[in-house]
Amino acid sequence: MESSNKVPVLVTGGAGYIGSHAVLALRDAGWPVAVVDNLSTGFRFAIPDGVPFYEGDIEDGTLLERIFAEQNIGAIMHFAGSIVVPESVENPLKYYHNNTVKSRALIESAVAASVPHFIFSSTAATYGLPEVSPVTEDSLQAPINPYGWSKLMTEQMLKDVAAVHPISFCALRYFNVAGADPQARSGQSTAGATHLIKVAVEAALGKRDKVAVFGTDYDTADGTGVRDYIHVSDLAAAHVLALEALICEPRRSLTMNCGYGRGFSVLEVLDAVDRVTNRKLERELQPRRAGDPASLISDPARIRSTLPWQPQHADLDEIIAHALQWERKLSEIRGIG
Repeated sequence: MESSNKVPVLVTGGAGYIGSHAVLALRDAGWPVAVVDNLSTGFRFAIPDGVPFYEGDIEDGTLLERIFAEQNIGAIMHFAGSIVVPESVENPLKYYHNNTVKSRALIESAVAASVPHFIFSSTAATYGLPEVSPVTEDSLQAPINPYGWSKLMTEQMLKDVAAVHPISFCALRYFNVAGADPQARSGQSTAGATHLIKVAVEAALGKRDKVAVFGTDYDTADGTGVRDYIHVSDLAAAHVLALEALICEPRRSLTMNCGYGRGFSVLEVLDAVDRVTNRKLERELQPRRAGDPASLISDPARIRSTLPWQPQHADLDEIIAHALQWERKLSEIRGIG
């Protein structure tokens, strides 16, 4: 894409895990970037020097209006929100507020400012418990928790708004995001995270005593749940390519799965962590968690046929090695270990 087409992009939640990697991917590709984040779960250190940063909330229409004007924003990448599934069950109103109500406010501000392109961070949780795996974009969307519903509602808002306003969108439905920037510029920094690979590398470095394995009686090869793990940098690259696609065809909107189309079981992931770290993690076998499907694997045919997306890090050991490298750096940042 010609540099003249590289409009300034506002990244919401750009101090968080996936958002910070999107900022890096945009910057690396020469796009002007600004970040808005309320730092409720994000980290100021995750935002590169030189990136305009606004500490505030996407529900603040006055702030957004100022950002759009000051930065001449031509596109939004929306990552701000809450992401912990069990918490969404315990506190649904928080999730409908943070993920749905605030997204509505952001979309309204975008329409008012005539921002023409919107990339949305959606999730495979909108599929619920799919009857068929791999899952295509046309699979039934029947979420089983408020997190999935809060994201699906935002997808629907974007479809309805794009039908009557000059705004196009791309909803990217993530499968299991893992790993960290290969140059260790960012990574998963949340304390008490529930992501398996994050938990496992913490355990490998002595930050946790053991790793819980939830469910050993699934109808899978080894009885543990199977997931499609995608490297966060490959995911960030998909966002940049999706934005290019929207700009090239301004009235086209897209919905695409983001995964590699192959799965690993919990035990296979833990074996890989053992292999990469050359130590043996202690595993604690526990009952299934409510609502966990046996297998959740993407069908990535649409994204591969729509975008020139060529994953660079589709190797489980590499994903783990990058997560481990970041975990060590995080200890240095925080002065521990």
